[in-house]
Amino acid sequence: MTKEEQPAYFTETIDEFTAAEEQLVHIRPAVSIFGSARIQPNHPVYQQCQHLAELLSNTGFNIISGGGPGIMEAANKGAKAGRGRSVGLNIELPHEQFANPYQDISLNFKHFFSRKYMFIRHSIAFIAMPGGFGTLDEVSEVLTLIQTKKMPPAPIILFGSHFWTGLKEWLHNVMLPEKLISPNDTDLLQVMDNPQEIVQTICQHYQQIASMQDPQCECGKWRI
Repeated sequence: MTKEEQPAYFTETIDEFTAAEEQLVHIRPAVSIFGSARIQPNHPVYQQCQHLAELLSNTGFNIISGGGPGIMEAANKGAKAGRGRSVGLNIELPHEQFANPYQDISLNFKHFFSRKYMFIRHSIAFIAMPGGFGTLDEVSEVLTLIQTKKMPPAPIILFGSHFWTGLKEWLHNVMLPEKLISPNDTDLLQVMDNPQEIVQTICQHYQQIASMQDPQCECGKWRI
């Protein structure tokens, strides 16, 4: 099949991969933050996300969001206020999605596949704020890849016990007894409410993987 005979989505996806890799090659270590586009700036969860992103940014992590409004805006806004880079992976949608103004690097995607790959490729941890189907899709993607060992273990943190505890209980009380998942699979998700605890968890994970890659690595700057 020649390039001219390839489906349009194939060449578009390759172009998206290439452009994104060129922009994100130096963005690690980064943390991806997922969440709803519908949450307004006056909502407590928006403010909590902004605070958490700023903490992570000042600790030395770059922040990657979906680049749109709501929680994505809060994540980029917090990152922009800190020391890290603020990255937005925008997606073309018929409604809800528009680029927020708090991005140091803003990339546009037409296809979810290439966009989700960039979240996963460049992040060492993942935080899910309250969200809808898109947030569940992103969390499920990461969860499946770690479960099947297609990517290294990484923290998947669900922020907000009031929102996420029901999901964790359903996994334990329904999926596990039906033997649809293994007992240790439920441990892949952590439900947390304390931003400082979240930052500490991610720092500890980064220290571990950094020391494995380079035994001489001085990771003290990642402590909070």
